[in-house]
Parts: sequence; structure tokens; C-alpha cells
Amino acid sequence: MSNKIYPIGIQNFEKIRQDGYFYIDKTALMYQMVKTGSYYFLSRPRRFGKSLLISTLEAYFQGKKELFAGLAVEKLEKDWMEHPILHLDLNIEKYDTSESLDNILDKSLTAWEKLYGAEPSERSLSLRFAGIIQRAYEKTGQRVVILVDEYDKPMLQSIGNEELQKQFRDTLKPFYGALKTMDGCIKFALLTGVTKFGKVSVFSDLNNLKDISMDERFVDICGITEKEIHDNLEAELHQLAEKQKMSYEQVCAELKECYDGYLFMENTIGIYNPFSLLNTFDKMKFGSYWFETGTPTYLVNLLKKHHYDLERMAHEETDEQVLNSIDSESTNPIPVIYQSGYLTIKGYDERFGIYRLGFPNREVEEGFVRFLLPYYANVNKVESPFEIQKFVREVESGDYDSFFRRLQSFFADTGYEVIREQELHYENVLFIVFKLVGFYTKVEYHTSEGRIDLVLQTDKFIYVMEFKLNGTAEEALNQINDKHYALPFEADNRKLFKVGVNFSSQTRNIEKWIVEE
Repeated sequence: MSNKIYPIGIQNFEKIRQDGYFYIDKTALMYQMVKTGSYYFLSRPRRFGKSLLISTLEAYFQGKKELFAGLAVEKLEKDWMEHPILHLDLNIEKYDTSESLDNILDKSLTAWEKLYGAEPSERSLSLRFAGIIQRAYEKTGQRVVILVDEYDKPMLQSIGNEELQKQFRDTLKPFYGALKTMDGCIKFALLTGVTKFGKVSVFSDLNNLKDISMDERFVDICGITEKEIHDNLEAELHQLAEKQKMSYEQVCAELKECYDGYLFMENTIGIYNPFSLLNTFDKMKFGSYWFETGTPTYLVNLLKKHHYDLERMAHEETDEQVLNSIDSESTNPIPVIYQSGYLTIKGYDERFGIYRLGFPNREVEEGFVRFLLPYYANVNKVESPFEIQKFVREVESGDYDSFFRRLQSFFADTGYEVIREQELHYENVLFIVFKLVGFYTKVEYHTSEGRIDLVLQTDKFIYVMEFKLNGTAEEALNQINDKHYALPFEADNRKLFKVGVNFSSQTRNIEKWIVEE
């Protein structure tokens, strides 16, 4: 068995190094960052190693050379100077009132004032911050290092509450603005977060911030590359293969399909999700580790609020400007979903500067769609996984009547508020159901102008379905026959079902289905 101890949930560099936890060396990139600029901003999805990067920088700027023994920076750095460090972690508070942000900022400022002194005339949060930076520099003779972890947590947690967002923005803008006014006293600053939320408004006074979120030189500063897996975990790959009764090649392919696929810039290497990867090696089994640690309810609220067509998500197209700009009034949920790590770059059209987005890997795709189900359909969170299991069993056994009755129950009690967007609501529920069924069977799903055609294949059966809105099930079935939708499967020895389905806006449900065998 491997003797590695994996730092799951541990984000403190000093603890990782002193207690002998597994660590993949990112210090050469960190050194490059420190030596080529002063002010940085980095956005990465949650659980991607941002806090560990901040903690590594903190140890480096404290001059703790002994912690870096055997790492790349040990040979690169000659001086190992100690700098005063102001480390602000916004991750620990729940931001549901305007006081919550003031309280956490006040707590940090008070702690720093104990070290570097306070001035009675500095009454506002931003004036106190600026005063602390100046006194820290004057007292120590060394320029100050400022590290802000999850700068955007207040903004993210107040999505949908414009009043609260405005208050947070009005607090943070002058607070972060102190970094610009105290430039002469600052050695280095890094702000990290999940999103570039309100970048224009929150950082409008801070135009000297270098955004490395989509910078080729730093794509792998957080996360793990395929090369790093093979360089650091080769023996463990063989152990995982043995434990899972898979070949070495199968295990590598499965890891890639489940956890790889994050592209933070076009034409660069894919990055593996570090949290899921380390959990897999720790437990020696595959699982939805990243997805189970967070509940992106704010994303669902955004999707529903803006009546988003879920089918678009897997092949969304956008430009860099949209990916990099989020504000509280934004009507486009895509930048938030992209920056939160549920979508990633899949392709790039250089001529027009257009990015094609999609789910990074199977863990995210299956986890996200599964998570959406109880928010869109009439099913509770506890029952949700079992419902999909029942759907799959029904189509695999050819019991299409039970399948459609179950589907009908998903539309029951569709509230009045979705009637205006009825067609979209009905398409979204079908998309979620068939996407989830598709993880166990083969599904092709297409929508266009008030109709959906769908092919579902199992070991024994092929279903060719046509869904109509406010038409008739007979019309839907005739369309399958008239347009020869089933032609590609007629030589197949599996049993073929042609299914016409009509959805009625009066009953707000599936009104009828007809099956031709």
C-alpha cells in the first residue's frame, strides 16, 4: 500500500510540509509570479487549491526557508526576506446581512492594529486598512504583502439580492482601493476568488491588478496536470487499477474522463480537479467528491430566474468579454457557471474570438444535472436518485407505460409561474431526465420549435420518440413515420418502439402517448 498521506481538506502549507503530507511542487510558478509582478488576481473553481497557494505565498514571504527544503524555490530564492503580511480570509463568514461583511473586516483590522498600531482619525474600514499598511511598512522597514482569499464570497452569497450586493460593493470598493493608494508600501498582493464577480465595480479603483486567470504561464498554478500525476503518483495508479480490477490503461482513462478537462485558456493543457483526484487515491475508489462538497443553489436560482434553456449549456458559445464580466444585474448566468467550474473551455474560434463551452468532465456533468432535478421537477431530493434508477430499469425492461406515468408525476403541480415559460420548462425537465438516463443508456436528444425528437437505446430496445406541445400524440407518431426517423435502426435486431407524445398546456402535463411496435 502507498505510504502517502493526502492533504484532504488541509489548505495550510506549513502543516502539509511539517506533518509529511503529499505535496505537488508548484513553487517554481509561485516564484515566477512574485518576480514578474506585484498585483495579481486569480479566479479558479472552489476546492482547486487557491487557499493552499495563498498559504504557500505566506510561508514564502515569512522567510520560512526550511519549509521549502527539496522544492524548486529552494534553489531559485537566495534572499529569504521576512515581510509583514496582511492575510484576509473572507471564506469563514455567512454573508446574509450588511453587518456580516463589516464584522469580518473589522475583526481582521483590529488584529492587525494590535500589531502595527491604530489612529483615532481612521474611522472608516478603508482608512484603517490604509493606515495599517503604512505603519506595517514603517515599523518593519519591509514592504507589505497582502493576501485576500475568496474576495468574492460576499458578492456570490448575495446574488439575487441587489440591495445587499450594492452595500457589499460600496464597502469593498474603497477597501480594496487602499491597495492602489498605498502602492509605495506594498511588495506584493494576490486576491483570489471563484468568480471575477463585479470586477469592474469592486476593483474599478484597482486597475493595476494583473489578472492571471486566463494566462498561459499560470494555467497549472492550481490543480494537477496529467504529467504531475505520472511524475508523483505512478505507483498509486497501479494500486488503484488493482483495487478496481481494471487495467492500468483503463484507470488512466477513467481518471481523465471523471476529473480532467478544465481548460483555463484556449489551446492549453487540461487540468485535473485536485480535490477529486486526491480523494480517489486516498480512498482507492472513484466518486463524485468535488460535487458532494458544495451545493451551488445560487446557480440554480440564476438559471431559473433567467429562464435558461439547459440544453444550451453543453454547447454554449461566448466571447472573452462575457466570460470575464459578471455584475449583479447580469442577465447571463453563463459567466458565473463557467467561473464556478461547472463549464469550461472546449474550443476556440480564433477568427471571431469565440469560446465554445461545455462540461469539463463526467463528475461535473452528472453531478450538476442530478443536482438540478429536484429544482425543476416534482420530486424531492431524497427520492431523486431512486427515480432515475427506476426510469432506467423501466426502459431497459420495455415497460414504457410505467416510464411515462413516472414522467407525468414529474410535471404534476407545475406552478403557475412557469406557464409563461411552459414550453421551456417542459423541455428543461425532459432534458434533465433524459440526460440522467443517458448516463446509463444511449440517448440522442434534439429540440426545435415546439417539438423534441429523441432516440433512446438499451441492450434490448430502441425507442424513437417525438414530443409535441399542444398537438396530438397521433401527429407526433405520424411524423416519426413520415420523416423515417426509425430508418437507421430497421436492420438492428433489438426491438423497436416508435413513441408519439403530446404535452398539453391546459393540463400542464403529458396528455397522451401512443406506441407503435
